[in-house]
Amino acid sequence: MQNIFLFISGISGFIAVSLGALGSHYLKTKITAEQLATFEKGVFYQFIHTIAILALVVLMNKMRSRTLIAAGLFFIAGIFFFSGSLYLLSLREFFNIQNLYFPGILTPIGGLFFISGWIMVGAGAFRT
Repeated sequence: MQNIFLFISGISGFIAVSLGALGSHYLKTKITAEQLATFEKGVFYQFIHTIAILALVVLMNKMRSRTLIAAGLFFIAGIFFFSGSLYLLSLREFFNIQNLYFPGILTPIGGLFFISGWIMVGAGAFRT
């Protein structure tokens, strides 16, 4: 599982850097300041949780814990749902998909995945 998490962390980091550059160099002239702030919030949370997945790989080398695996899976789901939905919400007008409202429902679900992941990290201290 460590290799899978390391791979996902690398891919997610690549995507976060690329989207961050896209936002700061291209999108800032194409979308509103509020939309850009939403987009950047998605990039920020993706970065934080990409690093958290990378840290889990290191922790998994020190201790065996199914809760750490669960934490990684929750973080991956959180990135997909939370950050992904923020990207879609901020770019609806850019892609002319203003009627696409379901991403707004996914954002808090992604937040719950992040929270669950952090709970699993804490629980991992007691389950080895």
